[in-house]
Amino acid sequence: MSDIKRVEVDEFWADSTVIEAGDYVFIGYCMANEGKSIEEQINGAIDVLEKRLEMVGLTLESVVKMDCLFKDIEDLNYLADVLRSRFNGKYPTRKAFTSDFIREGIRFQIDAIAYKK
Repeated sequence: MSDIKRVEVDEFWADSTVIEAGDYVFIGYCMANEGKSIEEQINGAIDVLEKRLEMVGLTLESVVKMDCLFKDIEDLNYLADVLRSRFNGKYPTRKAFTSDFIREGIRFQIDAIAYKK
């Protein structure tokens, strides 16, 4: 097995937000635009995902799995339009969950797995 590379480590929260393990890259805690509209938060989370993918030479096309966490599951209705505009038909498999976030202004977050080969 190849080495596990912790590409981005958050010492404060004691976690790694980008890990390369073999042919896969695991990306966690993608969120942005706290306190803004759900569309802005979804796009912001995808912006963060894109930046983290760039750290390992990948693009959104390499994402094979996304876990989408919502404060309000009704906001799922906004997700498909944003994904269509951002993924250009190269959609990952995905699952939606609800979550009680640590701060009131957070309504959306992504965790993802990308394939690197």
